Amino acid sequence: MSILDVISLFGGLALFLYGMRLMGDSLKENASGTLKIVMEKVTDNSIKAFLLGMAVTALIQSSTATIVITSGLVAAGILTLHQSLGIIIGANVGTTVTGQIIRLLDVDSSGFLRFFQPSTLAPAALMIGIVLIMSHRKAAGNIAVGFGVLFTGLLNMTSAVRALQESGLIEGLMAGLGDNPFVGYLTGAGVAFALQSSSATIGILQAFSATGLLTFKAIYSVIVGIYLGDCVTTAIVCSIGANREAKRVGIVNILFNLSETVLVLVVITLLHQLGALDGLWNQTVNSGMIANTNTIFNLACAISLLPAVGVYEKLSGKIVKEEKKSAGKYDEVLHALSPVFFDSPALALRSCYDTLLTMLKISRENLRKAQEQLNHYSAERKEEIQSEELQVDRLMDKPEPVYGGASDASSERSACGHPESVL
Repeated sequence: MSILDVISLFGGLALFLYGMRLMGDSLKENASGTLKIVMEKVTDNSIKAFLLGMAVTALIQSSTATIVITSGLVAAGILTLHQSLGIIIGANVGTTVTGQIIRLLDVDSSGFLRFFQPSTLAPAALMIGIVLIMSHRKAAGNIAVGFGVLFTGLLNMTSAVRALQESGLIEGLMAGLGDNPFVGYLTGAGVAFALQSSSATIGILQAFSATGLLTFKAIYSVIVGIYLGDCVTTAIVCSIGANREAKRVGIVNILFNLSETVLVLVVITLLHQLGALDGLWNQTVNSGMIANTNTIFNLACAISLLPAVGVYEKLSGKIVKEEKKSAGKYDEVLHALSPVFFDSPALALRSCYDTLLTMLKISRENLRKAQEQLNHYSAERKEEIQSEELQVDRLMDKPEPVYGGASDASSERSACGHPESVL
């Protein structure tokens, strides 16, 4: 083992994360308007909401992004908490699509299938992306480049891991994970929390599978731990500057993932004790098996726990108590200026449009009252005009009370008076 191998490993990880972020952000930026329209039409049917969450996450390659957008829609009053529950569960299943893409590492290198290997797809995607960008189709080009960079980073990680295998360090690490599932669980949770992405953590695990040292007993607890680490990150993001309902979205996500981890660990332990997993327990896993295990865990738990969404809704209400009624007359409009919309221009502009429209209605009504004052002065009407004028000023310049302690910088960026912050 040399320092160059370590640098290559972390360099590959950096490329992998950047490629995933570039591809996901480009998809989200150009599809956010469509996502808004589709999400607004979600009904109280949990199955439809589940399928929507799964499809959206498969598209933008990030369950965190889907849940954060959903949290913002709930904060803005576009969705109810109940409508968001199915989307949250679907998002956790949709994020497994990334692992299924990465499993292309296992594609047989013979014949036509060779074109689907990452070593071929990566340069092809990069070339297509550059051509599209030079042809002034930046959005589609960035998606293709992101895909190519993602696989280039994955190939670098796989190559570095194989080099590190000779040192015996990885062998000892993987043996430790297999002997102590609790350590594997904490490892998965810690890495997912640090990287803020379950897909990226699964991808790293798939890269390590190239050593041929990973067994099912070593990876199942790591995969389950990843669910917890990723959902904690999502809940933190959902809670920043959010109102009560938006915070409950993050809490529901944590409750679901905790239920998922408990369910998987209990079922796997029981099956192992009964001897049902004897043929699989010590079997060496590859990238495809890791992707399938992740998908099966998530899909089985989603089907099992989807009927319990009402329980999660009630528990979130007990954990996040009702807020005291604010004296602000237009707090609901201000809540729509949620910081979670900063990365989704269509949603951010929609919130600003609604706020500006409210300001216009108030100002027009005040103008009418002012004209009446010229003919028939009223002290009561004067107070009404002044009160409404203060509300207009508040909508324009003072969102701090809504965000509950957000930094001054974040608050200033949230005001409609600073439209460049949401573009």
